[in-house]
Amino acid sequence: MRVLPLPECTDQVWHGYLPGATRGLQYAYRVHGPVGGGHRFDAQRLLLDPYARELTGIFSYGATAGSPDHLRACVASDDFDWQGDTPPAVPWNDSVLYEIHVKGATQRQPDVPEALRGTYAGLASPAMLEHYRRLGITAVNLLPVHCFLDEERLIKSGRTNYWGYNTLAFFAPEPRYAARINGQSPVAEFKEMVRTLHAAGIEVILDVVYNHTAETDEFGPTVSFRGIDNASYYRLQPDDPKRYENYSGCGNTFNLLHPRVLQLVMDSLRYWVGEMHVDGFRFDLAATLTRDSGFLTAVRQDPLLARAKMIAEPWDLGPGGYQLGRFPSGWSEWNDRFRDDVRAFWLTGLSGSAALAQRLSGSSEIFRGSGRAPQAGINFITAHDGFTLRDLVSYQHKHNELNGEHNHDGHNHNFSWNCGAEGECDDPTVAQRRRNLQRSLLATLFLAQGVPMLQGGDELGRTQSGNNNAYCQDNVLTWLDWPGSDTALPDFTAGLIAIRKRFPQLRRGHWLTGETNDAGTRDVVWWHPDGREMTVDDWHSQQQGVLGFFLAPPDTTKPAATDPAPSLLLVLINREPTMRAFHLPAGRWTRICDSCAPAPFASAPVGTDSLVAAYSVQLFEQDFHHAFPSP
Repeated sequence: MRVLPLPECTDQVWHGYLPGATRGLQYAYRVHGPVGGGHRFDAQRLLLDPYARELTGIFSYGATAGSPDHLRACVASDDFDWQGDTPPAVPWNDSVLYEIHVKGATQRQPDVPEALRGTYAGLASPAMLEHYRRLGITAVNLLPVHCFLDEERLIKSGRTNYWGYNTLAFFAPEPRYAARINGQSPVAEFKEMVRTLHAAGIEVILDVVYNHTAETDEFGPTVSFRGIDNASYYRLQPDDPKRYENYSGCGNTFNLLHPRVLQLVMDSLRYWVGEMHVDGFRFDLAATLTRDSGFLTAVRQDPLLARAKMIAEPWDLGPGGYQLGRFPSGWSEWNDRFRDDVRAFWLTGLSGSAALAQRLSGSSEIFRGSGRAPQAGINFITAHDGFTLRDLVSYQHKHNELNGEHNHDGHNHNFSWNCGAEGECDDPTVAQRRRNLQRSLLATLFLAQGVPMLQGGDELGRTQSGNNNAYCQDNVLTWLDWPGSDTALPDFTAGLIAIRKRFPQLRRGHWLTGETNDAGTRDVVWWHPDGREMTVDDWHSQQQGVLGFFLAPPDTTKPAATDPAPSLLLVLINREPTMRAFHLPAGRWTRICDSCAPAPFASAPVGTDSLVAAYSVQLFEQDFHHAFPSP
């Protein structure tokens, strides 16, 4: 081992020059300084470079401070032929996000070569590209790919941090996801994945964790930041600097109030956009990043990040941590109100048609006040954190026993419904009810204003056996079950996405108003099953489980519309346990989707009425130029 000093310090940064530091050189830091007052310097420890772009070695909680087997940084090569790669730059209103785990997406995919399963290369394999194309998604939203550590308690119990929300190196792709074919580095393999996805028109969005690090609380390991400058990198309790502020719920809080820490995060974002060509970020517990810091201002002013998609998880565990709707222009946010109200409407009856209409309209009461468009809301029914879609209609309660926490972990308020039987069931009535509800929930997602996000595997009918917090399950419980998938559900999902792309009124860049425009048309009319507009009294019926609405195409006042034959779209929704008749508006309507039909997208003309089955959704279209006049 060669020891070299860093002799210079400029603006609080120690630095030096090492001739011959070529690709593959391994290194670590030793940092000298005082102990106490928030400092935790220990010159015996080998520390990881926070700017490391590639890691080597094995981390062990039992390793001695100066162990040569400790995790180390490795000089990475920047050489890569991007072959003229350009970002797809999909407009927000045309975006369809697909949240997936790098390993779990392909670990059981039989059409992916075995050597590539569970890797960056596997995610961009021909079989996966065909699946993305078949669905019609526009972006993969990857769970964390920054290098992360498994918590000590998980290792002792034989588990791992599968999700990866315990990151340590903000510049380095996780080496566990690298296939390393022909000695290819994780950096090069990640770049090749991005290049391949871009060529297929697919954007890459990273789930990033800058709110805390894997060094956890005051009893956690000293691996990098803590040993370099603990008092700067972390938010410490003012009355007890030995302890950390814990807004993340993971033991510590990264201190973006410090200019060098903020610079680190900004440098990381710029690296992933500029060098790795990613298209955007979803910020885990983003409220932590914004508390008293200049993070939002810095992002808005950065010209490189201006083109990147920015998505906030708009809450944390700190004071005033729920910040939904409070992020500025240029940002979108995970809309948990959409998730909860849509679930409550379809599955519990605790939410009526009024709340559903708000979510279908893009949640304007949440996002409009900030001057943003409907695309400020990322709509989702399920995500990695919670039940899968199939489990949402199969379990009344969580079943997290395999996590080793006596089923105390995970959310208890899931707005789920087992449809009459807990877990897997052969009863045909229960099975049909679950089938209808899965499809109706998907239809609601893709018919709503805003940006839809589909959890990878929901289109396959995947189950986690009722586990709604499978963060530590790196096994068949969480890997997508391609062999056991619902063979019809992917086509149904793809059909809904195709409808969303076909009808521009489902992807509006402006808020619905219900007001009459210069052509005498209204953009939305809410429809009662009796064949009339909804009244104030109708909206006040909290438990009402039926609703219709029709949407006019945008830009109908222009003489030369983009669509030479714009269509009026009518949606009928029946959450009730029995069939309901809807009297249709005047005109010649064609049914283009019946969520409960064996052939859901078989077009058929209809008369003046339509029978909508229990727990189902129907869609109709009509030539806009022959549509009935607005009421």
